[in-house]
Amino acid sequence: MTGAALWRRLAAEFLGSAFLAAVVIGSGIAAQRLSPGDTGLELLENAAATAAGLFAAILMFGPVSGAHFNPVVSLADAAFGGLRWREAASYLPAQVAGCITGAVAANLMFALAAVSISTKHRASGPHFLSEVIATAGLVMVIFALARSGRSRTAPAAVGAYIGAAYFFTSSTSFANPAITIGRMFSGTFAGIAPSSAPAFIAAQIVGGVAGTLIIRMLYPGVTPAQAATVVVPHETAADGQRAVGR
Repeated sequence: MTGAALWRRLAAEFLGSAFLAAVVIGSGIAAQRLSPGDTGLELLENAAATAAGLFAAILMFGPVSGAHFNPVVSLADAAFGGLRWREAASYLPAQVAGCITGAVAANLMFALAAVSISTKHRASGPHFLSEVIATAGLVMVIFALARSGRSRTAPAAVGAYIGAAYFFTSSTSFANPAITIGRMFSGTFAGIAPSSAPAFIAAQIVGGVAGTLIIRMLYPGVTPAQAATVVVPHETAADGQRAVGR
């Protein structure tokens, strides 16, 4: 694929990740203000907004980059041959920078300091297990849909899965190293203390590997062409090469 096309994909990953972080953190701040003292309702509001926002962000940016917004998804895609390893590596800083930018934007939208480092400690054994399971499940949802030719349903499926995982995991399902880093920069409802982030990221990597292995077991015929439709169908390197040859 041409450099310009890669640049567009990186821009889409940056903007999509920024929107995702802004939705997660902004809705958490709003939930605290709208429902003070009612943690269950706050979490429900945060989960619903995140599920809907993720659905919309995938629709917005998916046709350009595939709407990974998540280093684990990009690396899993590279493992299946849907994305070149060097391109997956270039996605990672765009996703992390986007999530940090989204966190700053969310803070500013609610008249808070642009950066406030979270002091919310989340690292524990149950949280680690939750992140392994949440991330493995996310990878399985995405690649099972790709393998079975249903990638166009991914925006709804991914949004629904993340919304549900807010409640069936004790960690509230970060399932994304980039958003984990971004959430360190907001000392609010959705934040995570920097000291807790390494454990979460390690769990997410373990979950990503587990999800990839499970997909290989259940769907041994996953092809690079199918993986290239992750998270939703978009222009691939092969498409760009064909276009140049016309």
